[in-house]
Amino acid sequence: MIVAPRNRWLVLTAVILAFLPVVVDMTILHIAVPSLTVALRASGTEILWIIDIYPLIMAGLLVPMGTLGDRVGHRRLMLTGLTIFALASVCAAFSQTALMLILARVLLAIGSSMIIPSVLAIIRQTFEDPKERALALGVWSTVASAGAAIGPLAGGFLLEHFWWGSVFLINVPIMLVVLPVVYLFIPNRPLAAQGSWKIGHALLLIAGLISTVYAVKTGFKAGPSVWVFGVLVMGLALMAWFARLQIVGSEPLLDLSLFRKPAISVGMLMAFVASGSLAGFELLLAQELQYVYGRTPLQAGLFMMPLVVASAIAGPIAGKLAGRFGLRWLGSAGLAAAAAALLGISQSNIGGDGIVIGCLMAVLGFSLGVGLLASSAAIMGAAPVEKAGAAGSLEATGYELGAGLGITFFGVLLSTIYRSHFNSMAGLGPDREAASGSIGEAMVIARQVGGTEGEAIAAAARTAFASAHGSVLMVTAALIAVLTVVVFVALRHENVPSGPGATVHP
Repeated sequence: MIVAPRNRWLVLTAVILAFLPVVVDMTILHIAVPSLTVALRASGTEILWIIDIYPLIMAGLLVPMGTLGDRVGHRRLMLTGLTIFALASVCAAFSQTALMLILARVLLAIGSSMIIPSVLAIIRQTFEDPKERALALGVWSTVASAGAAIGPLAGGFLLEHFWWGSVFLINVPIMLVVLPVVYLFIPNRPLAAQGSWKIGHALLLIAGLISTVYAVKTGFKAGPSVWVFGVLVMGLALMAWFARLQIVGSEPLLDLSLFRKPAISVGMLMAFVASGSLAGFELLLAQELQYVYGRTPLQAGLFMMPLVVASAIAGPIAGKLAGRFGLRWLGSAGLAAAAAALLGISQSNIGGDGIVIGCLMAVLGFSLGVGLLASSAAIMGAAPVEKAGAAGSLEATGYELGAGLGITFFGVLLSTIYRSHFNSMAGLGPDREAASGSIGEAMVIARQVGGTEGEAIAAAARTAFASAHGSVLMVTAALIAVLTVVVFVALRHENVPSGPGATVHP
């Protein structure tokens, strides 16, 4: 079936409609964390799993799902992914326990990993004219950025009027519209089934990542043990096995030989840190606004707009700046500005310095967006033309890994400092230990206890969280400042092309 010229824009509309719920789902849940913590009585560790199981699964599946689409057809894969995404949204919305929600998020990640590669492949197949293709990709990029930006706001609006499950259930009516549109307007294409499907490699990577993250989270919360050490060793061994298979295999899932180029290594490091910092900070801020300062979900979503809007518009602006100043200076300046903004936020009163915090968040969002652009241009510019697809796959995996592990880093560090501050306070009664796990657990216990003792627990939790927030941001600012120096030094001899060909992760 050949797409008639008049129908290609309907195809673009169909794939954009399919992609929008996926990108919104990446950020909408951050606002819902306080509500679902209370509803499901989830621990701090369970909350971290609910959030970052999604990007960790995506990191392992994006590349093999793209390959599978070439073998079975991207239209078929997208329809399958949309169906899984809709069913998983229902399961997530009506989850009765944290474990049920974690498993539903796994299904959501599987569905998303089928949809995202199919969107780009279908756009590439449909638009043969380079100018039209550039326009179509520009529309896709804009929708992706806008979707990520409206996620917190949409979540806040839904939670203002409905229960926490509405942030997932809203996907269902959208999918009921999208599925028939995709079925009717996206054509079947000839299959290009070449090579082997490396799903085993992907599962190996996912198992290694989850085992390692589990060991880190459990070790910091419950303390070191033989079991935790064993799981950590197993996770690291699985990832080492995965890396070896990629190096010695004739058809690797990820071409790790690209890391031999300094620009690609540095670009991946920038992508990893920038995406991780953005995801971790959004989650931390959403909790602080609601738990510590009593903002409603909608108020919290509005408060976060400078951060998400600035990060969304950074790409197009940074693309022009890269051509004038070069990636070395642009990347270094973006990271330095992000470190300064985080340091400024750590020393400010989020509840009182509204204008100052808004400006600092805009600087942070824009500078991290610049870092993502610089990393993308460095990776794609330094990759050989014949390995552009492999470099793109490596880049996409790095973004998802950065988001997942960034949330883990922020969550574990925050939990450790919070517990230390909380336990140092006097007069909290017998519920101190249970309430020291996280601010969410403390608020649940405070409601159960009630009265003066309950209010004392809640007040102590707010104070401990605010103190931990400042410490976490200062540590993160210091790490990004170190990375700034690394990037500036490492790219001193690199002549990395920049300009229209550079890609931006939404």
